[in-house]
Amino acid sequence: MSEPFYITTAIHYPNGRPHIGHAYEMIAGDAVARFQRQAGRDVRFTTGTDEHGLKMVQTARGLGRDTQEFADEMSSYFSEMALILNISCDHFIRTTEPAHKAASVAIWEKMQARGDLYLDRYEGWYSVRDEAFYEEKELVAGPNGDKLSPQGTPVEWTREESWFFRLSNYQQPLLELYAANPEFIQPDGRRNEIVRFVEGGLRDLSVSRTSFDWGVPVPGSPDHVMYVWVDALTAYMTAIGYPDMGGDYARYWPANVHLIGKDIVRFHAVYWPAFLMSAGLALPRQIFGHGFLLARGGEKMSKSAGNVVDPMQLADQYGVDALRYFLLRDISFGQDGSFSDEAIVMRANADLSNSFGNLAQRTLSQIFKNCDGYLPAIHRHDPADTALFDTVGRAVRETMPQAYASLALSQATEQWMQAVYACNAYIDEQAPWSLRKTDHDRMETVLGTLYICIAQLAVAIAPVIPSSATTLLDHMGIAEDLRSFAAIGTHWYSPLAESDFRIAQPVALFPRLELPQEAVA
Repeated sequence: MSEPFYITTAIHYPNGRPHIGHAYEMIAGDAVARFQRQAGRDVRFTTGTDEHGLKMVQTARGLGRDTQEFADEMSSYFSEMALILNISCDHFIRTTEPAHKAASVAIWEKMQARGDLYLDRYEGWYSVRDEAFYEEKELVAGPNGDKLSPQGTPVEWTREESWFFRLSNYQQPLLELYAANPEFIQPDGRRNEIVRFVEGGLRDLSVSRTSFDWGVPVPGSPDHVMYVWVDALTAYMTAIGYPDMGGDYARYWPANVHLIGKDIVRFHAVYWPAFLMSAGLALPRQIFGHGFLLARGGEKMSKSAGNVVDPMQLADQYGVDALRYFLLRDISFGQDGSFSDEAIVMRANADLSNSFGNLAQRTLSQIFKNCDGYLPAIHRHDPADTALFDTVGRAVRETMPQAYASLALSQATEQWMQAVYACNAYIDEQAPWSLRKTDHDRMETVLGTLYICIAQLAVAIAPVIPSSATTLLDHMGIAEDLRSFAAIGTHWYSPLAESDFRIAQPVALFPRLELPQEAVA
């Protein structure tokens, strides 16, 4: 069997409709999952919704809604977004599922058996919006002198009976984990922040609430529900069958990577490995905290600021693949990035329409017109052909796979574009439309060379723009079993060229985009 690869996004909090930041994380996860499948791995990809916690109760109550009914509706918007954006997730987990309750109880009981849970009274600062506890020294002053969390969210003083997790016992084990596994937290800036936080000392963590009942009940303490992060993090294992330790769990756990926003790295890189250590379970191999996608004007998007952007509107306006390409091409994964309508249109037109789309249409149109649609014979290579094969081959077999594997998604697309530029320079220099009159064999060789390179480039960019790449590969007659990084090669060509396969009249793969009138205004 092929080697397993398990990747997750964060389990998104559905107290409102999804915004472009949620879409960005899903698209990035999907591109990585698709690359790993094309590389021959047995991939399991999980996303979903985290539906417990006080925020959900308060939001539903403010709308006069039943909390479960509200959660059902909000979660449906996230699952719909995954379908529209062509997210190839294998499991969309909801933390209100009965199976997830069983998984949360199982890990709780393991931590309790270890002696890491005890009953006491919590008194301190809590941010409902972050679903997080903060120490006094972590708070910042707001514009009116009020206390805010490090994320700038309101905090309130909370007093209630609570179960506590002995997080303080795991300070040294966590520091040893980080030292022994530098890749455990990435990028390096996130790792450095977490190391400093843990070195500053860990206090035991309140892990249950009694002020509301919307959550997983604590076994043996019916008045308590689990702190939302205990069950939210456990969802990564619920999705592969936990607490059944065989089957999918045995095959896919530990996760190869959790993709998350940088604002929740602490929960994943401190609390989550400590919970797993306590329960005697394997730790994920990597926590990757990507940056924020900033709204128009460079501000952080948030529901409270009223500046969230609907990804469905953008996908409808510009197309799913154009949106996916822009987000993964223009934003360095791991860093903050901004976007605008103008930037999306400019990038899609420059790279997809003018460069790759035009290259494919020019080449396939020449084959359709001058070769009656049959793939032309490749006669004798000259140095220009060999140089182009070498340039494209390095990109699609070496630099792009390396970039995908290291989550350097913008670098992968940059390498792809450099190869596209090389193809465009080659077709302009060789001018097959002129060779038709002077050297028919050379024209066929040039068009055959371009056909192979375009097909390779379509396979290589398929994790980013899967629908468009599939359309092009179908048009070119590339068999499904050849659409992988392992299969990329010139050996595609001869069987097709010797068959009765004919290329149909090509149509524009990436029509030029226009700014909507409101954006122009």
